[in-house]
Amino acid sequence: MASYEEELKKYQPFALKTSTIALLGKKLLVYGRDNFIKHGPAMIVGNHCGAYKDVAVVCKIVPWPFFFTANREIFSKSEFSYLVRKHLYRNLGNFGLFLNFFLNPYKSLFVQYISSNIAKVGTIPVDLYVHGKREAIERCQEYLKKGRVLIALQGRGRIIAKNPNPYVTPFGRGISIISYNMTKDEGMAVPVTPMAMYGTHRPFLVPSKIHVSIGPPMFITDYWLKSFEETVDRFKKALEAKVNELFLELIRK
Repeated sequence: MASYEEELKKYQPFALKTSTIALLGKKLLVYGRDNFIKHGPAMIVGNHCGAYKDVAVVCKIVPWPFFFTANREIFSKSEFSYLVRKHLYRNLGNFGLFLNFFLNPYKSLFVQYISSNIAKVGTIPVDLYVHGKREAIERCQEYLKKGRVLIALQGRGRIIAKNPNPYVTPFGRGISIISYNMTKDEGMAVPVTPMAMYGTHRPFLVPSKIHVSIGPPMFITDYWLKSFEETVDRFKKALEAKVNELFLELIRK
């Protein structure tokens, strides 16, 4: 198996190039960068309200190879093209549809480039609508056993107005279940670093700032209770609360 350094050299140019394009017009401000675990196995968990811009931010601020689950649709040119159109319409309405039509030749090149090369940036393709959850958990655990760093962004890639915090979607149990299984079955207490982002929700090419705050690593062993359910739920709530706390700190700044 290739070393981390070899993997980094292989896909870093593509990751940096595409993330630079995705963040055109954006100024990136990062706080707490030293809290990142610099080698695996480890996980990074954060909010997800800026679609592809969230992934671009991660590519910019994490300087070593990492892996993340990705919707299988972005590996298909036609399906990814539809997702881009949907994103533009959701954020800009009819003007987004105009942009989609007006910029279609450039969009087609971008979509072709991404869908053809996305596997090079550490993606773990999963079907998010059929057997996605179980498949994602099992595949993530296999990657952690190999000493990998995993990224787990929580949310639908957009602001959910009905949520108590529209920018931080209520967390699922996936990361907590993975942490529990790795600790109980493999004897590996995997650190989970919380991260909050603000500003990625603003549309592509709109000049603005993106703020990122990284907190100290958290371990499920600090939240261990008698049963699986109690432990998983307690750790999930703790991770969500920490990301919300980091997010509110960004707002105050």
